[in-house]
Amino acid sequence: MDALSAAVSPSAQAQLRTFIEKFGPEDQRLIRAVRSAVRRHLPTANELVWDNYNFFVIGYSPTERPTDSILSIAARANGVGLCFINGASLPDPKGLLLGSGRQTRFIRLESAARLSHPEVEALIKAAIAKATQPFPRHGRGKLIVRSIAAKQRPRKRPLKRSQSASALHGKARSPWKRSASSTARKRSPAASANRSSKRR
Repeated sequence: MDALSAAVSPSAQAQLRTFIEKFGPEDQRLIRAVRSAVRRHLPTANELVWDNYNFFVIGYSPTERPTDSILSIAARANGVGLCFINGASLPDPKGLLLGSGRQTRFIRLESAARLSHPEVEALIKAAIAKATQPFPRHGRGKLIVRSIAAKQRPRKRPLKRSQSASALHGKARSPWKRSASSTARKRSPAASANRSSKRR
């Protein structure tokens, strides 16, 4: 679908809420927290939203053009990540950036708190400095829904076999809560760069 002209309309906000609510409760909280954290770094950026087949994506651009985006939040059922659109050219002395493409890199996010780590903040500042277009000094960026895929991968994490069995016997337990015996098995969400923004 075409970008919405009324970018800050209740309709755009309602659509964004609907997209996020497709995820499980824990991932919803994470996506919202990450969005708030990125907004603090880029308050004047436009948020360009794609609800695609593979990923739900929020790109951050100084203009309404996807090609000017410097960062994006990419989420799917197995995790949330922050993508650096031109990450391959950013200084990364700590080796935080993942991916091997010619342009985009990303970091996995298990908590929005990671965005406040000095080495991650340095990457964000470097990405802003390399932006092809300057970000406005004042004002608030728009929220623009770019596209919605008719068919999408499930956004919720699948239940483990043991959890499915418990649910069948009326003993369902939240898939996001871990027992004391399982806290050592840390789940690592993965995300990769959304390529759709480069094609639009």
